[in-house]
Amino acid sequence: MVHLSRAFERQVGNALDVNSTDLSAMEHLIQEGSLTPGELARRLDISTAATTLVVDRLVALGHAQRNPHVSDRRKVVVVPAPESIARAFHELHPVIGGVAAVTDELSDDDRLVIEAFLDRVVGVYQSALGLPG
Repeated sequence: MVHLSRAFERQVGNALDVNSTDLSAMEHLIQEGSLTPGELARRLDISTAATTLVVDRLVALGHAQRNPHVSDRRKVVVVPAPESIARAFHELHPVIGGVAAVTDELSDDDRLVIEAFLDRVVGVYQSALGLPG
């Protein structure tokens, strides 16, 4: 399953002409609407210098733009381009729609079993990371 997810991620990245880090940055921007480069660096867990390169690539490709920060004129925010958001959702739609269709077919009992299983799996990950459960 993980290899299929990564293959699909590469396919979406190829369709948008971005690498995996750029795609991750786009995901954060699409979810948040806009972020400062520093916020984006923290979310991507990369240096601010590396984030500058990511933002430069996204801007050059038309996936994002730099705008002045609303309340701090020393800062800029990176904003996703509406066309790129639409393109990303177009690429993601077959999987999102397909998973939604599979989910709709589940009985209530099946949903409860799957939910319980996933909660336990999350607990395993939290435990392995030393996080509170």
